[in-house]
Amino acid sequence: MSKVEGFVLTPQGFVRGALEQTDGRITRITGEAVSESEVRNGKQDLPLVLPGFIDIHVHGGGGRDTMEGGDAAAQIARLHVRHGTTALLATTMTAPLDEIRAALAALGPACHSRVSQGARILGVHLEGPYINPGKLGAQPDFAKPASIEEIQALSALAPIRLITLAPELPGNLELITALRAAGFQVQIGHTLGTYEDGVAALERGAGGFTHLFNAMTGLHHREPGMVGAALAHARYAEIIPDLLHVHEGAVKVALRAIPCMFCVTDSTAAAGMPDGDYQLGRHTVTKCMGGVRLPDGTLAGSTLTMDQALRNLVDLGLEIADASRRVSSYAAEYMGLSERGQLAVGAWADLVVMDRDLQLQRVVVEGEEIDLANV
Repeated sequence: MSKVEGFVLTPQGFVRGALEQTDGRITRITGEAVSESEVRNGKQDLPLVLPGFIDIHVHGGGGRDTMEGGDAAAQIARLHVRHGTTALLATTMTAPLDEIRAALAALGPACHSRVSQGARILGVHLEGPYINPGKLGAQPDFAKPASIEEIQALSALAPIRLITLAPELPGNLELITALRAAGFQVQIGHTLGTYEDGVAALERGAGGFTHLFNAMTGLHHREPGMVGAALAHARYAEIIPDLLHVHEGAVKVALRAIPCMFCVTDSTAAAGMPDGDYQLGRHTVTKCMGGVRLPDGTLAGSTLTMDQALRNLVDLGLEIADASRRVSSYAAEYMGLSERGQLAVGAWADLVVMDRDLQLQRVVVEGEEIDLANV
């Protein structure tokens, strides 16, 4: 058994006390309730104990890309855990089907067994190839029609948990219904669809939106577009809060409109690495000036980590508890992960310990203490 003391963020709010865990599970939380004001401004300089971060959109990190195969997934999991991400979805790129199969075959073992000193890879986020070829963003030009049979065959190689698709493409609305019935979560993204297409997709069971505002039709007062459908109707949506992909004003708009909007990094191999050239699927991308871009200047994923995402939200004015939910709890709820994303008895002992400046001091994944020496 081990104990962590500090201001512990429970689903009911902060307590000044201690969290105990045994065999990777939280067994006890004790203490007295305190306000967020006391946590941030009180005289006791105790650490903050928050749920581990959950990132459902990760292409790479530490110089490695999910489409590489080999031990790339293990190295990506080790990079992101040192920034507080305790669970993630390995996210693929649009590519020829044989390349997607090869990537999933390599990801399969990593999804079934957590690597030591790494985040738990919960499964795969299939971002494409079932997207609109007219709204690829940084995705390579290999978009194709979708079928439930093809997706189920791919999921046999590695568990696909989340699928991004464009609902306006022929057959995709009907496919959303079939995918949901088969247990897949579906997001709307890389789309030229209208507001009406977005509403129809939500009615068919789509759960959210992939990197809100990016690679989708924007909001106009006479043509609300896919962004309008999200702002008017969504409960959940991803957003990349690096303040490069989305202006802080647009982030604030989405925070007011979408109750459970949550953060993702959309991170690439360049995350945690110096400026230079890296792979993103078939693309060579360049990290410079805080971003990652294709040769034509198109943003191509990010270098964001989830600890920085939390700090960015707090800098935008969110309370720590609210920001914490948006880097952990809401993504867990969205993906049906009842044993993650919260510090509660019986849940996995996935947690981060931070100082008052929200700098990481400790990370624990399923009870394992992570060595942060190489951050």
